[in-house]
Amino acid sequence: MLFRKNFSVLLTFVILALLVAACGGTQPEATPAEAPAAEEVAPAGDEEVIVGLITKTETNPFFVKMKEGAQAKVDELGASLLTAAGSFDGDNAAQVTAIENMINAGAQGILITPSDTKAIVPSIEKAREAGVLVIALDTPTDPEDATDALFATDNYKAGLLIGEYTKAAMGDTPMKVATLDLAPGISVGILRHNGFMQGAGLAEVDATATDLVNSPEVVCSQDTQGDQAKGQTAMENCLTKDPDINVVYTINEPAAFGAYTAIKNAGKENDVLVVSVDGGCVGTQGVADGQIAATSQQYPLKMATQGVEAVVNFAKIGEKPSGYTDTGVTLITDNPVEGVESEDTVFGLENCWGDK
Repeated sequence: MLFRKNFSVLLTFVILALLVAACGGTQPEATPAEAPAAEEVAPAGDEEVIVGLITKTETNPFFVKMKEGAQAKVDELGASLLTAAGSFDGDNAAQVTAIENMINAGAQGILITPSDTKAIVPSIEKAREAGVLVIALDTPTDPEDATDALFATDNYKAGLLIGEYTKAAMGDTPMKVATLDLAPGISVGILRHNGFMQGAGLAEVDATATDLVNSPEVVCSQDTQGDQAKGQTAMENCLTKDPDINVVYTINEPAAFGAYTAIKNAGKENDVLVVSVDGGCVGTQGVADGQIAATSQQYPLKMATQGVEAVVNFAKIGEKPSGYTDTGVTLITDNPVEGVESEDTVFGLENCWGDK
């Protein structure tokens, strides 16, 4: 009997021990509903702030300077910079991969100059859903509100200024125009081209248009991807098509220098007015040297530094920018025309790229 009694007591203790162990075991995992939403990610505080910068290419001086400005600002603010770029203007696949890599690396914010303004949107949405701040620099996405914010030149105004200059400079001379554009469907190319057409009095088109607008005066249009060699080839093709071209609009200064080479090789450097956009230091020197008649100067250093500051503020205190910030544009020429406000190349060379 004593054995039975002792066995019963022992069995009771074993059962109680098992029950206690079960109560102190691993808790069930949180359900998806208990996980914090992307927008509720806590500020980084004292953690390292990682800023991503994705440009269209690594070779265009505009984007080289943008990268330099971003690096200087992250160094000043004690953050880290990840960079990536496409191999050519329009290389969307490389930008998609870069966004994925930066999300995985823990970047709190990504600054991007989108190559394909529509195709990149799903990747941007994925980043934002992961709690990453995304700011477009220089080029708006399509739609523009696909990013949290846009820091950029008013690209329509940039085109408008060189168009107004062209109209005044040409006076009563009938225009035969070649447009050396960017690539199909890219918002920055559409805005600059259409701004030029409006300013030159060749078409009635505003900044809301989603396609390139031309007129009978435009006798040749070629895409260049903003590349100097492609700009030269495009201009050679246009001069073959119509040797009497007397106005050339170019998407940027590398394309303008390519065009000028073709024009000079054809012996027409004194007969053709070349206008462009960027106002980089090399491009502004091209204005001073007479290769480009006028350029709309924009300020990539300002875009980059303001973008980095915004990401750091977001990471540290949760402050998120929104909407469009105009970083400014100035017409640069050494041959001013009445009715169009401009600055000379002395000003342009002192201010090329923005804050130095």
